[in-house]
Amino acid sequence: MKKIVALLIAAGVSLSAFAAPESFTSDANHTFSSFSYSHFGYSTQQSRFNNTTAKVTIDRAAKTGSVEATIDAKSVDTGSKLFDGHIQGEDFLDTAKFPTITYKSTKVTFKGDVPATVEGNLTIKGVTKPVTLTITHFQCMDHPMMKKLACGANATTTIKRSEFNAGKYAPHVGDDVTLSFAIEALKD
Repeated sequence: MKKIVALLIAAGVSLSAFAAPESFTSDANHTFSSFSYSHFGYSTQQSRFNNTTAKVTIDRAAKTGSVEATIDAKSVDTGSKLFDGHIQGEDFLDTAKFPTITYKSTKVTFKGDVPATVEGNLTIKGVTKPVTLTITHFQCMDHPMMKKLACGANATTTIKRSEFNAGKYAPHVGDDVTLSFAIEALKD
């Protein structure tokens, strides 16, 4: 009898390790990316992109996952139409040639039962660099209005904009740019 119980327990552990990954698509009304930087040391300027999409796959039992995100660089929103155009110009995002910013994960690391970091490749202006996102908040639960599983997260990282050919006016206008992401995604 003890052998049967031991086999059942071992089978249960093995089966949980092979739980199916779940796929999620970002909710356009609750998914945004933002960036902040020092402006001559006077203030920290904060702006956002109004259109960010993402596909997320997560296997909570196996503690693995992946993220692919696309930011519409032309959706930059600084609060000023004039400055939006400036940021979209050749000196910064050059959205005429590079209309999107992308991020594709290569590894998700868990701490306990939740993802803690996402390693991946960030592409801005055709330049791709490895970037690690630190997840500051994560939650999955049934969405009370949509009546299906939803996951949400906040993540942040800091990059040097000069490494992406967008370093005009550095260091007076800060080279360090903090990128922040807020995502809510519904299960496919």
